[in-house]
Amino acid sequence: MNPMSICTTSSSSSSSTKAWIFHGIAVGAAVAVAIGAHAYLYLRRPGKFRTRVVGIIPARFASSRFPGKPLVQILGKPMIQRTWERAKMASSLDHVVVATDDEKIADCCRGFGADVIITSESCRNGTERCNEALQKLEKKYDIVVNIQGDEPLIEPEIIDGIVKALQAAPDAVFSTAVTSLKPEDAFDPNRVKCVVDNHGYAIYFSRGLIPFNKSANVNPQFPYLLHLGIQSYDSKFLKIYPELTPTPLQMEEDLEQLKVLENGYKMKVIKVDHEAHGVDAPEDVEKIEHFMRERNLS
Repeated sequence: MNPMSICTTSSSSSSSTKAWIFHGIAVGAAVAVAIGAHAYLYLRRPGKFRTRVVGIIPARFASSRFPGKPLVQILGKPMIQRTWERAKMASSLDHVVVATDDEKIADCCRGFGADVIITSESCRNGTERCNEALQKLEKKYDIVVNIQGDEPLIEPEIIDGIVKALQAAPDAVFSTAVTSLKPEDAFDPNRVKCVVDNHGYAIYFSRGLIPFNKSANVNPQFPYLLHLGIQSYDSKFLKIYPELTPTPLQMEEDLEQLKVLENGYKMKVIKVDHEAHGVDAPEDVEKIEHFMRERNLS
């Protein structure tokens, strides 16, 4: 498999990434105008809107497919450290913390200088772990960014992009990012697909190929979208998310973001030029290390 399939895009794509991000923000701002001044004033807080932002990296040791994944070495550094270092480069984040229920992960993170919040083992997913960590933080934040710990080459511009998109869309409670889907990933259930409306809001996410045509084949002319795991939430919404009852589509697809859509909340989506799938399985480690060596990424 080509190492590009699990790694970030090269630096030459940076301008393209930023262009897509700015496009998404512009659409969000247009929607804010469309909902009307009265609604906007009702939705927004006094003063500046959603200005305080924290990045939370949820990490657990007990992964069914890859136990101990956050601590796996990527060219001499634990993967969780590489993710944290990339997150610290995002200009939109006021603070970055690791949220974990495992002392081995906590000790490792403290060792390289990260702030750690210990969470309970009962968290069912990363969103619930982020919510628990948020409640334990001393400072108050308007936006929480859930940064996947298995994305050691996450681009800081993508973090900044989803934050700015949520700030520009007062009718949304959630924002995330997508990129172009490779044809070879079309039927891989570990590659989550997404469809969006004309205003850049999510319609649906699926482990199957969407949209699905009657020929049952991939249409090489269609711009299928791959969901990237990073997502941000309005902190008020994050507090009520765990109280929402699990929904049928969420349980069938095993995708937590579907609970947001099924309950009628809006989710802003930006498209970026990014080729990362993260580290899903042990065999991905060698591929990402090969990619990094080719590009002299230390």
